[in-house]
Amino acid sequence: MTRNPLPIGANAPAIPVPHLLGQVLGITALGLVITALAASLFQNIPPLAGLIALIAGFALLFAINATRANGALSLTLFYAFTFLEGIGLAPTIGYYNHAVGSDIVAQAAMTTGLGMFALGAIVYATGLDLRRFAGYFYLALIALVIAGIISAFTHWVHPATYSWIVLVIFSGLVLIDFARIRAGGDNLTPVQLAVQIYLDAINIFLAILQLLSGRRRS
Repeated sequence: MTRNPLPIGANAPAIPVPHLLGQVLGITALGLVITALAASLFQNIPPLAGLIALIAGFALLFAINATRANGALSLTLFYAFTFLEGIGLAPTIGYYNHAVGSDIVAQAAMTTGLGMFALGAIVYATGLDLRRFAGYFYLALIALVIAGIISAFTHWVHPATYSWIVLVIFSGLVLIDFARIRAGGDNLTPVQLAVQIYLDAINIFLAILQLLSGRRRS
């Protein structure tokens, strides 16, 4: 589970909100396609290689922030990041494909897309703005990561419970990120905003995949 470490920092060029939304969604959509292709192509790689790819991708997040003034380079780094993320997720996707079937993976992907569309629509239809609660959601996410690490050794949190908490936290972050876009970006570039939405989608997808696969096995 990851979340973009990019800070809200220096001023980004002002972009009309509808155009900003279109840019962010377009960049994110292509990034998710790249991730899906990479995950499909590298399903048989060793888990250690996938972990290395995830670590390398995380490092690219900082490079994206460092190159925010160069839109083309920042965008290229983002797509490289999504490719590495796909490699990193490939062993997990391959496991679910073999354990519960590719239909569950496809269903999780569709549910994620529809859910994020619904959350974005809520923000734009109602003007809901939860940005003032962002700090609480980030603290909850940090606590969840720590709990997940501990549970990996002690198994004190049931996987389904953990997945539901992931869904709640990242659904809140989706609402915050769309409110941020609706407000003009909070001085983040379209690529930085796309990173936020992309990571929301990936984590929600993995949580839904865990829940659907658990239901299939039971």
